[in-house]
Amino acid sequence: MRLSRRAALALLAGPALARAQPPWPAHPIRIVIAWPAGGSTDGLLRAIQAPLQAVLGQTVVLENRAGASGSIGAAVVAQAAPDGYTLLSDASTQAVNPALLRGLAFDYATAFVPITLVAQAPLLLAVRADSPAQDVPGLLALLHGQPGGGTYSSSGIGTAAHLAAAMLLRQAGVAATHVPYRGSPPQVQAVLAGEVVFTCATVPALAGLVQDGRLRALAATSGHRLAGFPAVPTVAEQGFAGFAITEWLAMLAPAGTPAPILEQVAAAVAAALRDPAVQRRLPGLGMEPAGEGPAALAAFLAEQRVRMAALIQAENIRLE
Repeated sequence: MRLSRRAALALLAGPALARAQPPWPAHPIRIVIAWPAGGSTDGLLRAIQAPLQAVLGQTVVLENRAGASGSIGAAVVAQAAPDGYTLLSDASTQAVNPALLRGLAFDYATAFVPITLVAQAPLLLAVRADSPAQDVPGLLALLHGQPGGGTYSSSGIGTAAHLAAAMLLRQAGVAATHVPYRGSPPQVQAVLAGEVVFTCATVPALAGLVQDGRLRALAATSGHRLAGFPAVPTVAEQGFAGFAITEWLAMLAPAGTPAPILEQVAAAVAAALRDPAVQRRLPGLGMEPAGEGPAALAAFLAEQRVRMAALIQAENIRLE
């Protein structure tokens, strides 16, 4: 086969052009955080910022672009160049929003490529300390005996806290009314004030109140007991085999980002999570480190999207 002059020149120039590409990263990296400053997800990224910079050899700039259940920050990264210099830090709504939001300008399943699952944040199911419910079966019996099935609070529609409670109630065949609040403080206050029967929230939101005896933790939603609450059984241990749902934090990049860059970032995140200062910070954030790389996150996201979409559809969950 005879090559054109242009094709022949391109073939000859290929190795030289490849050699001419500067090593990545050659300038600062921006990580867009799809959530407000001050929360656990933001806190973890700020904890690993310095060790990430040390491993990557470049400045890492963190930029909070919150709003619309994380979709505003996600949209920024979906439109960015796939060169490894704009990355996304997103939470579990990455798997929820495709089923919950309409009219998005991008497709969550195709706009991003996975880098790594950074960490998971187990949730606690809790009631007021004077509640007659001592465990999950007792809570379900209490709800079943109330007119309309009682109520529960969460930090918002479609959050992990909301979906964990909805999943439990669905599996138990028990009805209860969801009362969403804007964030964890009012959600927890609703339980303390007796406005709702129970809540499901992250460990930092509940730990102090449980330790002070104002709230009673009935279960952990993860697949294992929590180090800070070893006496609190999981939901799975209380008659719901296989039950496991957590909040989580992942790192993603725009679709088309070269695989070697994804692997390099994943390795840098894993190294940052092993930093002693980060290890000391994680318990206070209610986070358990992951750092398992692109392939593991791809499988995790695929499973989560199917599972959450099925629950949202079955429960007819909609953003109001």
